[in-house]
Amino acid sequence: MVTEDRAIRVMIVDDSAFVRRALVRIFEAEASTSVAGVARNGKEALDTVLCLRPDVVTLDIMMPVMDGIETLQALME
Repeated sequence: MVTEDRAIRVMIVDDSAFVRRALVRIFEAEASTSVAGVARNGKEALDTVLCLRPDVVTLDIMMPVMDGIETLQALME
């Protein structure tokens, strides 16, 4: 449940700069969400997710370095 003073913090992980920008615009347009950060691949996401502590992480499935499924498995551990 979102309170008035607490937006859901989203981290966007996608290798496409176009998709990252589009998702940032979508999430920032909604008052109940804010973008905590972005990453270009799963490894970059894992390196920053502990510092950023997002509530939600969006993952592209096919990315270089570490794909979305590998990233999800690592996050679940």
